[in-house]
Amino acid sequence: MSSRVALLRSINVGGNNKIAMPALSALFTTLGHTDVRTYIQSGNVIFRPRDGSLDAGRLESELEQAIQKSFNLAVRVLTRTHDQLREVERHNPFPDAEPERLMVVFLRDAPGPEQIAALDPNRSPPDTFVVRGREIYAFCPNTFAKTKLTLDWFERRLGAVGTARNWRTVGVLAGMSV
Repeated sequence: MSSRVALLRSINVGGNNKIAMPALSALFTTLGHTDVRTYIQSGNVIFRPRDGSLDAGRLESELEQAIQKSFNLAVRVLTRTHDQLREVERHNPFPDAEPERLMVVFLRDAPGPEQIAALDPNRSPPDTFVVRGREIYAFCPNTFAKTKLTLDWFERRLGAVGTARNWRTVGVLAGMSV
């Protein structure tokens, strides 16, 4: 059975929504998942689901409820399989971008054509983005600190739930989730 990666939105950022990674790992283990590991403090959990057939929506909901109950935090959780992360790597429209200038916004659901059309491609020049399925690749040559292509903007414009990771983290998570 392949591992999954849980991507938690906005934990341990700016001193808010604090969850210690050992406590988060313990929660996943308590829920019956195995081979639980975390990567950096921003809420990346690699694990083998207790039930390989557990559908992603149900799993994400279960994890969100458990985090709410255990830590009293309303945190969104998105999951991806190893194969899905490898697909994200394969479909990178900016293969020559420096890893610290590229981020991937992971969405719970793929936006429709009308939603994608509502995204202004000229919002933050020279920054640019490409939507591919449930992921948005954002290339920001002047760093993420200066871009207007924020997770909040994408979520509001698309009416979506998402979380973002830099390109280096995406690669590490794909490698850890074998």
